[in-house]
Amino acid sequence: MLAYLCLASAMMIVGAYVGFSKLLVAALPVFLLAWLRFGIAAVAMAHWLPRGADEAPLDARSRWLVFLESFLGNFLFSICMLFGMREATAISAGVIMAGIPAAVALLSWLFLRETLSARMLGAIALAVAGVVVLAFTRGGPEDGHTSVLGMLLLLGAVFCEASYVVIGKRLTGKLSPKRISALINLWGLLLVTPMGVWAALSFDFGTVATGTWLGLVLYALAASMWTVWLWMTGLKRVPAAKAGVFTVFLPLTSALVGIVFLGERFTAAHLVAFGCAIAGVLLATWPSRATAAGQAAPLRK
Repeated sequence: MLAYLCLASAMMIVGAYVGFSKLLVAALPVFLLAWLRFGIAAVAMAHWLPRGADEAPLDARSRWLVFLESFLGNFLFSICMLFGMREATAISAGVIMAGIPAAVALLSWLFLRETLSARMLGAIALAVAGVVVLAFTRGGPEDGHTSVLGMLLLLGAVFCEASYVVIGKRLTGKLSPKRISALINLWGLLLVTPMGVWAALSFDFGTVATGTWLGLVLYALAASMWTVWLWMTGLKRVPAAKAGVFTVFLPLTSALVGIVFLGERFTAAHLVAFGCAIAGVLLATWPSRATAAGQAAPLRK
């Protein structure tokens, strides 16, 4: 139950900062925002970097996985999500992010040669249907809709997050959740530093309000520190497939932030798209009879 709570909390925090990031990207350039985020988190997690006494040194394969985990799940996810949120509403972002379980299944089929069941094919179809409904809406973030560019960027973020889930399960067998969090954040900082410095040179920091700086600190700690540690802690004890059900908290929280705090309008198109998205998540992650029977049956020698 503690592992489940960690997974649910991680996704709720992600959903919240996906929604609130609209306020930050309105005040700061995307690359500068990402650079400051990784920098703040690197300072906060510096004491998480040293190897624990019970951890073996990183081999070449583990180093490569740590880099991929950061490049796809940290660096590219942040860039796609932040640029996407400039062209999207928090509600629409929630619908698109609900496709993460289907994306995990698709990547498992492509790279791990896992078989796609009829249920997973249905879940992928429903996730696609939710995005198609959004595509047929007209307008932009200011009138409650999402541009095509925003949808493509957020879809990129979905597949980055799916890669993060798949790779993360491999890493939790060798590294502690805290060290994984610190290492992938450090890689993210290194990757975004050239673009962050370039953005900082032409930016007037005096235009940023005090509240925005406080929001930036919370965003950095939540995105790079709290959510990664919570997710890796839960993933260490829960199979990746079962962990996928908890991603449903991401779109629900993101949409809730958009409606309650950002004053976004929940339209009929959003209702249909959300219905498709949530149905896809439930179809992908609901335990089958065979799975439930296998978990309930006692082991026999």
